[in-house]
Amino acid sequence: MEILLHYVWKHKLFPLGPLTTVDGQEVDVIDPGLHNRHQGPDFFNAKVKIGGTLWVGNVEIHDAASDWYRHHHDADEAYDNVVLHVVERSDMAVQTQQGRTLPQLVLEVPETVRQNYAELLAEEAYPPCYRVIPDVPTLTAHSWLNALTIERLEAKTNRILSYLQQTEGDWERTFFVTLARNFGFGTNADAFEQWALQLPPRTIAKHRDNALQVEAAFFGQAGLLDDDLVPEERRDEYYRRLQEEYAFLAHKFSLTPMNPRLWKFLRMRPQNFPHVRLAQLSTLYHTGHTDLSHLLEGQTREDFHRLFRTATSPYWETHYQFGMASAAHSKALQTTSLDLIIINTVAPMLFAYGQQHMDDARCQRAFDLLESVPPERNFITRSWAKAGLTADNAADSQALIQLKREYCDPKDCLRCRFGGEYLRRKYQQ
Repeated sequence: MEILLHYVWKHKLFPLGPLTTVDGQEVDVIDPGLHNRHQGPDFFNAKVKIGGTLWVGNVEIHDAASDWYRHHHDADEAYDNVVLHVVERSDMAVQTQQGRTLPQLVLEVPETVRQNYAELLAEEAYPPCYRVIPDVPTLTAHSWLNALTIERLEAKTNRILSYLQQTEGDWERTFFVTLARNFGFGTNADAFEQWALQLPPRTIAKHRDNALQVEAAFFGQAGLLDDDLVPEERRDEYYRRLQEEYAFLAHKFSLTPMNPRLWKFLRMRPQNFPHVRLAQLSTLYHTGHTDLSHLLEGQTREDFHRLFRTATSPYWETHYQFGMASAAHSKALQTTSLDLIIINTVAPMLFAYGQQHMDDARCQRAFDLLESVPPERNFITRSWAKAGLTADNAADSQALIQLKREYCDPKDCLRCRFGGEYLRRKYQQ
């Protein structure tokens, strides 16, 4: 299996005896090179001694030597700088397009590595490497979690930069779209994203000082002021007032609402209904708490709790939907929700903004914020805790989420440091 051969070469899991090419030249691997996961040779800038001569160049790896021709490397100048061809089975000699015959090293995958890799892939329990987690050195675990946290922040940065492109470089709108998406808290994230991208910011800004008109614009653009969605007996006075205000704004600014069928309500707690979240966002926008300046000025977890802990208009204190009165209940975001906004909006925005403006201090603040927030509690963190790795803060829990989605779920154990510990420890045994 070629992927295992890559792993053996990268981590120098070589047999105890001397390595030699098929024609008998001794091979000394000084540096296996940089693993390339894109087009071109498999490892860049390797350093190997072949027959006493030091070579610095690229290494290509195949299951069988004949794969060189099957992949047409003999006609590709990108492979002219290959200095060593590593194979598990040498069934023929190979040449570059320049006619140079490459030295070939036959390298076998240790049977224990092959067996342990198959064991990882076949394991049904999560995480599959749970047997070795208690023995992983603390430094190794924390180093890997830190790298995964940065990896997750960078992945979220890519989404933020796509918003920045769609808004033609407008960081204010980008912040609002990012915040709105996370007010969907997973279930309605896509709907909130679409809603925010369709909301005309300059139009709404002209009426920002009027709380009723802001709320009318928010609900109207969400398509939730459609009589087809609200039975006549639930069309109360407040609903009618919002309808009238939105009709005025829609006529004045040629507004078109989104498809209301995108909103989801099934198996959702009432406090998470889109109506409540829109009412909260409306108040935040009306009071100026969605301004980018507040994000950039905030320093601590408490700063952002104060920024986003907002009330709603009085109507929503006794309603979760139009025309359905309920017991009075504050609709201010609670601590858990505020922490999720820090995790999914504040920290990624600070990180993305810092990267784009080459501000390392702001990037570090994003990381520090995550470390100041308690870890998320979910199946992923509980499973790792059971295996012996407890998330101490949100930076750790975000790392474990990244680990599951990008490594465990696609069974990419060979790129995971925990998977590597599993293979190496069992190989050493």
